[in-house]
Order: sequence, then structure tokens, then C-alpha cells
Amino acid sequence: MIIAPDAEVLPPPPARKPWYAQLYLQVLVAIAAGVLLGHFAPATGEALKPLGDAFIKLVKMVIAPVIFLTIVTGIAGMRDLAAIGRVAGKAFAYFLFFSTLALIIGLIVGNVVRPGAGLNIDPATLDTSKVSEFAAKAHDSTVTGFLSAIIPDTFLAAITGGNLLQVLFVSILFGISLALIGDRGAKLLDLLEDVSIAFFKLVAIVMRVAPIGAFGAMAFTIGKYGVGTLANLAALVGTFYLTSLLFVIVVLGLVAKLCGFSIFRLIAYLKAELLLVLGTSSSESALPSLIEKMERAGCPKSIVGLVVPTGYSFNLDGTNIYMTLAALFIAQACNVELTIGQQLLLLGVAMISSKGAAGVTGAGFITLAATLSIVPSIPVAGMALILGIDRFMSECRSLTNFIGNAVATVVVSKWEGALDKPQFDAALAGKMPRVEDLPKGIVAAE
Repeated sequence: MIIAPDAEVLPPPPARKPWYAQLYLQVLVAIAAGVLLGHFAPATGEALKPLGDAFIKLVKMVIAPVIFLTIVTGIAGMRDLAAIGRVAGKAFAYFLFFSTLALIIGLIVGNVVRPGAGLNIDPATLDTSKVSEFAAKAHDSTVTGFLSAIIPDTFLAAITGGNLLQVLFVSILFGISLALIGDRGAKLLDLLEDVSIAFFKLVAIVMRVAPIGAFGAMAFTIGKYGVGTLANLAALVGTFYLTSLLFVIVVLGLVAKLCGFSIFRLIAYLKAELLLVLGTSSSESALPSLIEKMERAGCPKSIVGLVVPTGYSFNLDGTNIYMTLAALFIAQACNVELTIGQQLLLLGVAMISSKGAAGVTGAGFITLAATLSIVPSIPVAGMALILGIDRFMSECRSLTNFIGNAVATVVVSKWEGALDKPQFDAALAGKMPRVEDLPKGIVAAE
């Protein structure tokens, strides 16, 4: 047992909650109820959209301060700027490799399975009125450019603007500044750590209404689009889900095995958050919980604070698979045969646009529009083909992105030799006490 200098004793694990009080079960029941309501009473289900939107707004309300506090206290607590640079370098090397791999896998699967072949769609016959809104946002995101998107007008604007890249930018700068002033910043660091505890308690309060949000979001999705929507483009949806599943089990599973843990145990550890992502079609809805869960699992706060938030912008495995696979689907459906050179151009553009459009609402669809607008061989109008099923594919994108960032956090912690393996194993086995039950000062437990 590792304890703080004041020798406080780690409390025993709390008694397990009754089965009906488990968050993951409540969310699962809520999702099932939402599907049933949306299917049998579509008008009522569609009317429940405000429930899902309200919950996501609640989560987004705390995302910026949680990320700011986590990154600042993590970096300032390290004090060693060389270590910060080393962690950031390893994280971005990981992100670049696996993001590229995800794009390549999407291309390979699209060429082998050819889900759009045989549809023989004439782009001129498609209704592009609904696509134009996304195309405009995509144009804005590419014209504005990465630098202007990441640098806010003011410091406070980054926290209040809802742009994740800008939050990362000011958080890292402020964390480094606080680390550079050394002992003079100790009182401020202590204050920020106390504020951080309060915000994570706020996150816990918000999560209590997660089943209501998941119910409303799922009822709306099924009520508006209908389960039958999937049948129209089942080949693309099925191919995407299967590809993402294989990516998680095979690629991320192999990475996990090389790092000494099971991808299935990690998924089980994060089951409540994954169900929430499934219900809301948004990985952001579980971002604060992921930060807390990875710290509880023995990943250092400084590494979690850098890897998780940056991963939400730069490590989007599910989105990358979707982009190349959907682009090839549209090309095949419109009888456009892409050469190897054109596919490599698509790959390169997707690598850039997936970073530049990070933090934009509906980022997956908008990023695809941005990519196609730069690759003229594929008609942007073809996006009308997948607009109706994008909501269903968004769930899979979000789940894959979420799992990918959890794995990245463990891997970078392992590379740094900073992963508390006994605590990590205990967490994955379900034996760790809750954070709120830990006395202040506890670092880890065997």
C-alpha cells in the first residue's frame, strides 16, 4: 500500500451498490426504452430530443473547466518541462501512427468490400439541400485554418467558446507558466487542485441524469430516422461497424496485449461510459468521466491531463476509418473509380482535415465534407446518400474514438514507466474504491 506522508490508511472498498443502482445498467435500460419508444411512437420519440440535447449541454458545460484544471495541475505538478515535452512527443507519435493506420484500414476495406458498388447513382439527381449546411461549415473550417482555429481571441474566450483545441492551447501554456514560477505558484496550484475536486464532484452529479439523456437521445434517433433507415444502406453501416470492431479487438487488442493488459477488461471497466457514448452518439459526453477513471486506474494525472484531451482532437480512430470508407462508398456509388494516386491524396487530405475540424459540432460529417471538397474526383453531392444514416454511424465513431483514447492513455503511461500496475490491475478487476472514498493524499493502493 502506498500512502501519503501523513500515513492515512486506505479505506476498504465500499459495499457494491445494488444491481438496480449501477449506472451502466440504468443507461442500458434507458437506451432500450428509447429504442422501443422511438420505434412504436416515433412522433413522441422525436419530441424527446430536448432531453438528449440538455444532457449533452450539461456535460459540455463542465468539459472546458475540467480539461483546463486537469492539464494545468498535471503540468504544473510535474515541474520538469523536459518530461512534459517527452510525454507530449510520445503521445503525438502514438496519435499519428494509429490515426494513419485507421485511415489506411478504411481505404483497404473500402477497396476490398466495395459497399457502394452497383448503386449507380447520378449525383445530379441527389437532394443536396441538407448537405449544404455541413459543406459550409467544412469550408469555414478549412479556410480559417488550423492556426486561427487553435488560437483564441482572449484567454477567457478559450474557456467559454466551446472549442476544444483552444482549451488545450491555453491550458498547456498556463500549466507551463505555472511550472516555471516554481514555489511561488504553489498556493495557486493547491487552489486549482481543490477547485478540480469540486468540478469532478459536479461531474458526478451531472452523471446521475445520464440515463434520462440517453433515453431522450436514443428515442429521438429512432423516432426521426427509424430502424428501417439502416436497411437502405446496410452494406455501408455493416462494413463500418465490423471494421471498427476488428480495429478495436485486433489492432487495439494487440497493443493492449503488448502492454500487459486485456482490451476486454478495459472495455468492461469503462462500460458505463461506453453505454453513455452509445446512447448520446457523443464521446464528449463521457470525457470528464474518462479522465477520472484513468486517474483512478493508476495513470498519472499529468499524463492523463495531456493525453486524454489532446486525443479527443488528434486521436480519432473511428472518425478516420469512417472518413476513408465513406469517401470510397460515395465514389463507388457514383461510379467514380479512384486511382491509387487519388486515394493517396484522399488519405493525405483526411489526415489534415480531421485535425483542423476537431471540436466542431457534427465533426465526423463536417470533416468528410471538408475532405471531399479538396478531392474533386469525389462529388460532395454524394454525401446526401449517407446523411440519413450518419447518426447511426456516429455512435460507432464515438465508441471507437473513446476506446482508442483510453488505450492511448495507458500506453503512454506505460512508455513513461509511470503506470501503477497494481492499481491498474485492481481497477480493471473492479476492486478499487471510489475516488470520493479516498482520504486526501492517497496516491495508489496495492
